[in-house]
Formats: sequence, structure tokens, C-alpha cells
Amino acid sequence: MAVYNLYVSGILYGKLEFAPAAPRIRRLDVFTGELGEWEPFTPEINGAYKSFLKLDFLSLGDKWEKYPQVLRGQGEFHIGGERYTSEDGVHYLQRDVKFPGNKQVEAGELIAVYCPSREMVTLLVEEGREDRTLLRQWRETWPEEKLFAVSYAGAFDVPTRDGVHLSTDVYLPKGMGEKVPAVLVRTPYGKEEGREVYYRYVQRGYAVVIQDVRGRNKSGGEWIPNYYEVEDGDDTLHWIAAQPWSSGSVGMVGGSYLGYVQWAAAASGNPHLKALISVVCAGSAFIDVPRRGGSLNSGMLAWAFSVSQKTFKPELMERDDWQQVLRIRPLSDIPQKALGYEVPFLEKWFQPRDNDEFWSRSDWQARWKGAQVPALIQSGWFDDNGMGTTQALELVHDYPPEKRKVILGPWQHSGNSKYDMHGVSFGSKALRFDLDLLYFRWFERYLKGVENGVEKEAPVEYYTLGEERWKTAENWPVPQTVEKCLYLTSSGHANTSSGDGRLTWQAPEGEGSDTYRYDPQDPATHIVDMSENELEVPEDYTQEEKRQDILCYTTEPLPADLTVTGDMAAELFISSTAPDTDFMVRVTDVDETGRSIKLADGVLSARYRNGFEKAEFLEQGQIARLKIRTTKLSNCFRKGHRIRVTVTSGAENFIFPNSNTREGYNSQTTVVAENTLHHGGAHPSRLTLRVEGE
Repeated sequence: MAVYNLYVSGILYGKLEFAPAAPRIRRLDVFTGELGEWEPFTPEINGAYKSFLKLDFLSLGDKWEKYPQVLRGQGEFHIGGERYTSEDGVHYLQRDVKFPGNKQVEAGELIAVYCPSREMVTLLVEEGREDRTLLRQWRETWPEEKLFAVSYAGAFDVPTRDGVHLSTDVYLPKGMGEKVPAVLVRTPYGKEEGREVYYRYVQRGYAVVIQDVRGRNKSGGEWIPNYYEVEDGDDTLHWIAAQPWSSGSVGMVGGSYLGYVQWAAAASGNPHLKALISVVCAGSAFIDVPRRGGSLNSGMLAWAFSVSQKTFKPELMERDDWQQVLRIRPLSDIPQKALGYEVPFLEKWFQPRDNDEFWSRSDWQARWKGAQVPALIQSGWFDDNGMGTTQALELVHDYPPEKRKVILGPWQHSGNSKYDMHGVSFGSKALRFDLDLLYFRWFERYLKGVENGVEKEAPVEYYTLGEERWKTAENWPVPQTVEKCLYLTSSGHANTSSGDGRLTWQAPEGEGSDTYRYDPQDPATHIVDMSENELEVPEDYTQEEKRQDILCYTTEPLPADLTVTGDMAAELFISSTAPDTDFMVRVTDVDETGRSIKLADGVLSARYRNGFEKAEFLEQGQIARLKIRTTKLSNCFRKGHRIRVTVTSGAENFIFPNSNTREGYNSQTTVVAENTLHHGGAHPSRLTLRVEGE
């Protein structure tokens, strides 16, 4: 019976035997650094490993002998409800699932299974075949690697400047015998949950400090998302540097809220923070969440519900009545009616106010003190917090190249985990198997001072949809791109995709306009599954674009491939019968069949057209200029495809409908607005984009 070795980020975590009737495992005890004795691979063990490593080992074992019988040659293959594709007859990519179990088959034998996720890779490989896999890269990086057992140093109450104590667990490499750099993880999800992911840093000679943020789990104080993180991060960094085991150098790692707290801590200017690994980081309120463009993000409710109690409750995101929940008014009634209890931070969020002291306190970009902390930034074109990453990219733009590294892929908020997304399929290179290796090299360079050359590699790596390949650049925006404009025009009937709205490369001389009725009681749909908690996914808007309240402007079929890389800006000249209303812009790729796939979007409340600090209401008949920034992308619009820009005022599942009154999204009274888009002549409504190869 063959033995298969299980590796996590290049570290041996166990040995498996897939005996048909009695699979067995030897598990690594991270606290001793030793493998245990053989034991039955029970469903309980399988569940724990699946949660940690994303692979279902018992399911794998059931099909192990069948895989090489089916996975032969190139093309598409099906086995037991699983779909695979292969371009080389060796590597078989599992499609249509989150966290695919890719197979490597050689000479009629299944020798390895790879599973990528947002921040690490799991590898299962036949013993003795390791050098045939990605493990070779790890061994080349650490040819004589010394690993450490994990020692739990205890739970500590870290004091903050206002007297609140933050519950903090510390893990140290056993027997290190010298002061060590630390990896800090600050989380609202409970420091005990998922801690296994961070042991790999301890095993390679780092202290790991995992902390419950203020008001969460075992930490004291009030829970207001984002509000206290600059100061609390600063205080925690000083505490770490003062510990007897600390070298004084600290790095931070994590995604989403765990990404946000990194930039918040860095904004303090703390001298002990030496490196960031920022994954899908949240940004400031009016740029990202929850007040993107001045609207109120309704899609954030799923997340808000999950953190509405002292401990994380992911099950609260999953419900079948989201449409009813989103229509509860006033908004302040939502927690009690949907959850049965009050949620204090939501009460604050629901208040329709400008970008005042409450909101600006959490704006790490505006509060930045200028420290250039080496930052590895990772995100994707369909990341819910993509605008947060945009802010991070702006902040590091003028860093020396060696202090910034950017990875932008065809990924959603859950990251490096899918080849297929909502009916859209990506190429065989869409997922990366080197991200965790890059993480370790980044920390080795900036926390331990190892000259490993990571800082000399391309500062930016990004994936172009349509071309289905990775590219490199010296900075973001990509310097080799050229700004070009597509102008919106029509004969006055741009309503629906069947209208006469056009996008042209030349500015139209004649002036025109298009008008639509926006009814807050019947907004257009932002197509997502709220319970999935993924709001920026590509989707087919073909049917939605048949609505009369959506203006559609489309190019002629492209005569040649056109690659657009960067974010875009829609400059719109508008008027309205209402004092305030929202404008939602989407950019879609329309193929030869007419399928319209959303790639990027942006939103702005008209009252904030001149800044988020002060509302300026519209006057009826007044033409106002709006500039709406979109999310990022790199997409090759293929020859024969068309580019489409749509404009509307509602996006159910994404933003709470603007009432078209001075009270905005929180009004119980709504009115129907007649919204007009002006174009041509003195009002050249347009989309500015960045084109490669021009």
C-alpha cells in the first residue's frame, strides 16, 4: 500500500494510506514536532482536516483508484459528479468548485493532489515523488530547513491607551534560543478559530500573536467595526516589541477585516511594523464599505449579521428571506425584526450623515503618517473589498519598487479558489500555487533580513481575462497603458439594451439626452446571492438590461482585440427631478451571442458629487457633473465582442435604494425620480479607461 505525504505550505503535516476498507493517517503534533502513530482516518478527523485544509480526504480515498482510469490524455473528464480539464495530460484541474482538488497523473498513477486557497496550498503526494511537484520550490528555497515545534506561551490581556484590554494568544517556536520576529493577526472572528493556519509561521521561526479586536470574543470594550483599529493596532505593536522573546520586528498578515487592521496599524506610524501581507483588504467607509459612494451598502448586511453578537456566527449570513429583510423600514428596525435583538454598531451605520468625524476616524488612508512599510498586496478583479485594495495601491504607488509587491488575479473575495465563477470560466493558470511561498519569502526578507531576492522580482503581477495569462509591470496603474475615452451618445432612446445607446471613440458634436424613471420601490437588481456574501462577482446582465430604467451604451463589434487594464472613471452629466439620487455604472463585456458579463462597477450619490464631507443637493433642471470611479480589471475584449456601459439608479442586493429625498436611503417616504443623462457637445459624458498596447 502506497503512502502519501501531506504538506501544508511545504511542511510535512501527516502521512496517509488509502486502504479501501480502512484508510489510516499519521498526524503531525505541532506541539511536539513529531508524527503520531498510525490511526484510523475517521469522519471526525476528516471533518477537522477539511475545515483546515479544504480537502475531503475520505472522498478522495473512495475514488483514488478510479482517477487514473478516467483522467487520461487532454480534454474534459467527468468522474462521480466531478469535472476536470487538462491541457497537458498530466495536470487535471477540478472545475466548478470552490477549493479545487487538482490531480497530477503520471504513467497511469495518481501521484499528487493540489488544493489552493486564498492564503495557502495543500499538497498530498506519493512518498518519494515530492520533487515531481511544487514541493521542489519549497526545498530549493530552504534546502536544509529547520522546523520548530509550537509552544503556546499563554493568553495575555494587552492594555490600550484608554484602559481597555485586548485578549491575545501568543505562540512561540520551541527551543529557538533567541529573540524572534512576530507575525501579528488581529481578528473579529475569534482568535481560536482557524489558528491552525498560523502555526506554519511558528514552525519556521516566528512568534505568532493572535488577538481578538476590541469588543469581540474575549476582548473588552465596544465593538464598532474599524473605529478603534489605528490606536489599538499601535498599542499592540508596542506591547509585542516590549516582550522578552521579541526581536522588535513585527509583520502582519490576513485578509478582509484582517487586511484592514494592517493598514490601520500602519497608519499610526508605529516603528515596529516592518512588513504587511495584505489580502483583500477593506478600505475607508465612503470608498469601500459600508458607505461606498455615499450610498449605504445593503450587501454588507450578511457580514454585519455574522458579527452582530459577541462571537462570530457565520450561520446568520445564510437565510432565504433576504429580499424581505432588505425592504424593512426604517432601517433601524432591521436588527430587531430580522435578528430579534439590537445591534448597536448598525444603529450608527444606518444614520444618514456625511463623512464626519465618526467615519473619518476609520479612514486609514487619510490618517497615514507617511511610514513606508513594505507591503505585499493581494486581491482580485471580483473582490468585494476591491476599492480598499485600490486605496492601498494608491498609497504604495510612490514607494521604492523593492518595498511593494502586488498580485491581482481573477478572484473574488474568497481569493485564489475558483476556476469557474457564476458561469464564467477562467484559464488553466487562473489559480496560483506559489502565494504562500511568496508570503514566507516576504517575511524572511523584511522581518529576518534574509537576502533572498524577493524584492528584485516584478513589483506587479496581474492576470488578464480573455488572454488568460499572467503579466508583470513596474507599478499600478500599469505604466504601459494609455488613457482613452469612450463617449456615451444616442438619439434619445438608450433605455434597454435594445435601445439606440452607443459608445464611440470620438466625442459627438451634437447634444442629446436620455431619461429614465427611477422608482425606489422597484430598483434594478444587482445580481448576487446574498447568503454567499460575495457581491462583486461577474454575472450575466442580459435579462436585467431589458429594463426601461437602465440606460445601455454599446460599442460596435470590436475590429480587433482590445485589452483594458486598470480602474475606470465614468464622467456623467446628469439632472434629476429629485434633490438627490444615486447613479450606478457597470461595464460589461458583450459577446457575439449578446451575453453581457459584468466586469466592473461604481456608484455615487449625487449629493456627494463634490466630496463626501458635505451634501450638496440638486436643483430641478440643473445639470451636474458626476465622476464615478469603478473597480479594477484587466480584460481583453475579444474581436467581435462589444463594450457596454450601463447607467441606472438602483442596485438591489448591493445598496439600499435612495429614496430620492433629502433623507436618502433611510427615508420611509420615497418619490419617483426622472433622471436624465446628458451627452455630447458641452456635456461629453464618457468612460475613461486604460488600454494596453496603444
